[in-house]
Amino acid sequence: MCVSADHADFRGTTVYAGRCNHPVHGRIEVFGYQNTAVNLASGPNAMLLHLPGRHLTPDSFIDVGRHRDVLDLMLEAVGGGAAAADGMDWMDAPVPRAHVFDHDVYTVVLADDPMAGYAALERVPPHRRPPVSPELFEFYALTFPRHTIALCCFDNRDALRAKPLLLWYEPIDPDRIVLPAVDCHTGGVPLLGSPVDRDHVVIFGVDEADVAEDWGRSPDHVYSAVMDWPGDMRHRLREFLPDRIVAAAIDGLDRPDLLANGDFAIDLAALLADEGLTRLDSLHLVTPWPPTWRNS
Repeated sequence: MCVSADHADFRGTTVYAGRCNHPVHGRIEVFGYQNTAVNLASGPNAMLLHLPGRHLTPDSFIDVGRHRDVLDLMLEAVGGGAAAADGMDWMDAPVPRAHVFDHDVYTVVLADDPMAGYAALERVPPHRRPPVSPELFEFYALTFPRHTIALCCFDNRDALRAKPLLLWYEPIDPDRIVLPAVDCHTGGVPLLGSPVDRDHVVIFGVDEADVAEDWGRSPDHVYSAVMDWPGDMRHRLREFLPDRIVAAAIDGLDRPDLLANGDFAIDLAALLADEGLTRLDSLHLVTPWPPTWRNS
């Protein structure tokens, strides 16, 4: 569930997405991502995520502080792993073509236009600047033209010390939640629709006020939980986190339909109505145009 700038191995991926009624930003989507990265390149590398939101800024990245286990707490809550809003004044502000900034162990290139992100690579410090092919950015420009591109650059020393990424945005599709799950770990262009290995856990979150009192509490919903966040968690972080979650492991046993290269999506109405949450049956694959692309 990641695309890398050069050869790499990403294991134990956990990805989270949920809608949140934030007291300042209004109705937003919050995205979380964590894995164990093994850099197989001789120099710096990067993971590239396409985010289903627009006009993100460095302030969209949430500082988890000492709570580097925020996604692990969600997994523990479900049993150790699943075996346009008011206040968005920033939307009207001029947006630079690309942001380059440090977040945790990463230097992040954030851009609405993938080709602007490619041009901004020269602003990344040399020790973290990976050799990224222009064809990879062209792929994102053609395939995900409405998405924001986040290139998270790291060096070998920092790869294993990364905290989970947590960020927020106004979603481009208010009616469904989409998880970026396109996969390619060679530095080449992903081949959409091709078979890929999945060892991922996906988590979706909701606010208490959005769902019925018994949401996710059916005996069939083995991997759902009401979150009991640590009492010492900063209020600013807690405001972005869900009250309840549902999770599932993605493998070829129950859901072979999700093993093709593409993104995952769930209709928001189905999630809030508690439909098909036993194994996240409402989760489906999204393979955007074009269905295939040359692999370099």
